[in-house]
Formats: sequence, structure tokens, C-alpha cells
Amino acid sequence: MNIALIAHDNSKEKMIQFTRAYQRYLEKHNLYATGTTGARIQQKVKLDIHLFRSGPLGGDQEIGAMAANNELDMVIFFRDPLTPQPHDPGISALMRLCDVYDIPLATNMGSAEILIRSLDRGDLEWRNVIREDKEKELLKKSLFFESVKSNIFHY
Repeated sequence: MNIALIAHDNSKEKMIQFTRAYQRYLEKHNLYATGTTGARIQQKVKLDIHLFRSGPLGGDQEIGAMAANNELDMVIFFRDPLTPQPHDPGISALMRLCDVYDIPLATNMGSAEILIRSLDRGDLEWRNVIREDKEKELLKKSLFFESVKSNIFHY
């Protein structure tokens, strides 16, 4: 499964605690994070994480692009609801994409724990079905365009 890890500045320490507590679950999956959050996690916890840019510098949008392409299976985003964020529009867009593509989203420690434990039990296997369906759809489109292309060049 592909899991995104994001945390606002005041929530980064919670994210480090969470990843330390659930390291044995997380290390089985492909992890992606915004730059600062991922770097802080890697300093404290031995996890292989693909780092994007820092959230305010476009990292939220990079993770959002994965969501828009249905390439994410889960987003764990520890938000700071009490502090205004300069990149709120990007955050809102990412959360909206999670809703559009049925990507499970946890915004606090409690909901993240439930998602990780359900992932370990296999409760999110339906995400694999969605991914397989997307791959079939892309293959059909590819075959269709190859057919169209060969017909165009045939004339």
C-alpha cells in the first residue's frame, strides 16, 4: 500500500511518536511524505520514505497529484487546527481529493491508529481492487489509442 505522511509544524512530534509506535506496520508499505515531515521522521525512526517538497513549497500538491491519479491508499495528516496555515488551499484540495477518490484519511492520532490497525488486518484490501481496475482501464485506453494510431497511419 502507498501511504502519505504529513504533519503541520506543531504536530510533527506527534507524527514522529506515531511512526515510532507503528514502525513495524509502516515498514511493510511504500511511504511518502512532505519534505520537512519526512526528514524529521527519518532522523528519529528507521523508515524508508520518499520525500516530496515541504508542504508550503508544493509538497501537499505533489501528494495531491498522487491522490488525483489514485496512486495513494491512505493519507495520515496530523493537522494543527488551532494555527492558521499559509498553504490552507493546498491542504483543503488534498483532503477533497481523498474524498473524491475514497482514499482513507486520518487527521489525528486516534484515527491514524484505527487506519493502521485495519490495514494490518487486511481491511483495506479493496484499495488493491481499485488499483487493478485502474490498471485495466489504462490498458484499455492504451490499446484503443494504439488501434486509432495504426488506423490513422494506415490511410
